[in-house]
Amino acid sequence: MPAGIVLHVDPNAANVVDDVVSRARRADEIGVRQVWLAQQFDYEAITLAALIGAAVPGLGVGTSVVPINPRHPLIMASLAQTAQAASHGNFSLGLGLGAHEPERQAFGASWPNTIPRLREHLTVLRSIFTEGAVDFHGDEFTASPGWPVAVPGGAPLPVYVAAMGPKALRVTAELADGTLPYLAGPRTIAEFIEPTIAKAAADAGRPKPRIIASVPVLVTEDSQNDIDAGRDLAARQLSFYETIPSYRRVIAREGVDNVAELAAVGGSDAVARRLKTYLDAGATDVVLSPLDRSESADREAVWAVAASL
Repeated sequence: MPAGIVLHVDPNAANVVDDVVSRARRADEIGVRQVWLAQQFDYEAITLAALIGAAVPGLGVGTSVVPINPRHPLIMASLAQTAQAASHGNFSLGLGLGAHEPERQAFGASWPNTIPRLREHLTVLRSIFTEGAVDFHGDEFTASPGWPVAVPGGAPLPVYVAAMGPKALRVTAELADGTLPYLAGPRTIAEFIEPTIAKAAADAGRPKPRIIASVPVLVTEDSQNDIDAGRDLAARQLSFYETIPSYRRVIAREGVDNVAELAAVGGSDAVARRLKTYLDAGATDVVLSPLDRSESADREAVWAVAASL
């Protein structure tokens, strides 16, 4: 079963690039096959992925995820293709639909028409990545011909979308290579995400998309006290997602009482068993997203679980 990890950036590092590359190199030595980076407002995730891919040959690198707003797809395409060339074919572009309130707070603007905007963004990317050219004029984006858009060594390039709603899943099935759901549990994957995206892809005459389930993980000692403390940490770390409508819907669909129930918490064997239920439910891959980001966190315990799957 393919498994990866989310690499979190240490804000106290003397040099963020050196630190992340060092962590990625160590994860690769342990046996991790793919590392993913989340876009933040400080560092640039695609650039970091490119640097890791160049420094650690053979290690898969990807973004989980880069919001499509406010970037134009031409800019996204140039960044992604450069990262693919730097990693010699080991880069995966993970995109997110964005969230209106954080966008308003950060940029003083937000972008409505989320699904049409996603469709147009992916249409431009798909044209560039598959044909090496683009001529698109839509309601949300324009990408005129006559400018170089293809990067030697930058394609083919898989694109995944953090799609969890029915409309986003249909667009993803038609124009991308799969979905990157976060906090979508095994029940949600089996009963909703897998059948929805598989049918939409079949209707569009496309291959069955990948479902790369990103799961919050905390490896603890096996004692009940440590597990209970881990679940308390998970509840605190994940409470933010209960304020976002799209995540509230996917949490409700799973039928859990608390978002912390969606975290894999416990000893290494228990966490591995929990992660395998995602594969049984229809996920093609899992990504371990560590919840404990403290200096004392045993990161290598999480990486070892990923390597064992």
